[in-house]
Amino acid sequence: MNKLISFIVLIIFCSAQAQEASEIIKLSEDHLRGESSTAEISIEIERRLWSRTIDIKVWSLGSDYSLILMQAPIRDKGTVYLKRKKEIWNWQPKIKKIIKLPPSMMMQSWMGSDFTNDDLVKESSVLFDYTNKIIGDTLLLGLPCCIIELLPKPDAPVVWGKIKLFIDLENYLQLATEFYDEDGYLINKMKVSEIKTFGNRVLPSLLTMTSVEEKGQRTILRYKSIDFNTGIMEDFFTKENMKKVH
Repeated sequence: MNKLISFIVLIIFCSAQAQEASEIIKLSEDHLRGESSTAEISIEIERRLWSRTIDIKVWSLGSDYSLILMQAPIRDKGTVYLKRKKEIWNWQPKIKKIIKLPPSMMMQSWMGSDFTNDDLVKESSVLFDYTNKIIGDTLLLGLPCCIIELLPKPDAPVVWGKIKLFIDLENYLQLATEFYDEDGYLINKMKVSEIKTFGNRVLPSLLTMTSVEEKGQRTILRYKSIDFNTGIMEDFFTKENMKKVH
């Protein structure tokens, strides 16, 4: 009965408050990031004929700054990705060189996974590069969710032709995401599971990105730890620091 009441309230909310889609997205992103955060993540890439696991450590400050350190496997250890606002660099320790990633590389697969470079470093912003509106509602994991459609603004430097976000209105969790190409074809689906408490925040600890076209192909992102509001500052996110983090 409580779920039915919540679902009815959700329908009324989504119908009457469509103009607040941007606020829902912002609350969701703020809940996931905090002012700053540090996380340790395991990424499992599964294919029909092979699989591999990557361990990374991620530092972030708001939506403008992030740094990703590869910790495993050994062959990739020490590789670093840095985002500062709209610029992205990659540090390759084997050749001791920092490479700036052009916008054309954002659609490419990150380390052979089902995530793109854009997905991992969030080069595009769902709030500023896309228009948004609430288009419906549903239940996921027993929670009532609004479905928000994102369409790219003209000339926005984005990867996807359309994105659908499924966000619950209790903890503002993004419980699922659908990614479409420019022709409107569904390419990838991301769903979350294993919701846990990290510090004082309720968050999904497992994200699964599945390819629609390639059967048996998926990438599982597992949060091992997350610390929020760590006090990290903007001066941490520099090209010089890419060579020093560990």
